[in-house]
Amino acid sequence: MSKKNKRMNSLTGKIHRLGHASFRLDLVKTIYIDPYQLADNLPKADIIICTHSHFDHCSPEDIAKIRDAKTTLVVTADSAEKVSGNVQIIAPGESLVFGKIKIEAVPAYNTNKSFHPKENGWIGVIIDDGNVRIYHTGDTDLIPEMKNVDADVWLVPVSGTYVMTAEEAAEIINEVKPAAAVPMHYGAIVGSKADAEKFAELVGEKAVILE
Repeated sequence: MSKKNKRMNSLTGKIHRLGHASFRLDLVKTIYIDPYQLADNLPKADIIICTHSHFDHCSPEDIAKIRDAKTTLVVTADSAEKVSGNVQIIAPGESLVFGKIKIEAVPAYNTNKSFHPKENGWIGVIIDDGNVRIYHTGDTDLIPEMKNVDADVWLVPVSGTYVMTAEEAAEIINEVKPAAAVPMHYGAIVGSKADAEKFAELVGEKAVILE
C-alpha cells in the first residue's frame, strides 16, 4: 500500500457514515453530525452537531439515543428550538473550541432551489483536532465559499433534488483536491448508491464510499 493510500485510510478510518447525511467521528472526542435513523447502542457522544433544523438533520429522537449528561449540542439557532440541555448556538463564520477540537461553521445553502435559503444561516462544519480537518458540507449546492475551505476530508452530498448532484460535487472536489472525499445524502430520503458510484467515477481515487 502506498503512503498516500495509507494516509487516506488513516483519515477515513476515523469516520463512520451512519446513513443519509449522518456521521460519527472518532477523534479525541466522539462527535456526531446530523444524527438520523440511528441504530441503538451506539457510543455516547461528547458533541452532537446539527447543521440545520430539518427533521433528517436535527432529530430529537435520535439525539436522545446518543447523548448523556456530558454531551454538548452545537446547533444552528433554529435547531436550538428543538433541543434542550447543554446547547451552544453557532452560525456561519463562527467557531467553538472544546479542548483539542475546533468546530468552524461555514455557509451552506441552495443557489438554484429554495429548500435551504442562504438567509436562514444554516451551516456546514469543519472539525479540526489538530491532526485532521474534516468538512461536512451540510445541505448545500456548490457555492463559492467552498473554494476557501481548507480540509483534508470532505463529506459531500451527491443526491441532487435538495442538494448538489454527483456531478456538481465532483466538480468542486476536482477543483480543491482534498486528500479524500466521502459521498453522502443518499439512501434514505432521496438518492441511491448509484449517485455515490457516479461521484466516485468522476473523482477517482480520492472518493471513499462508506456504507
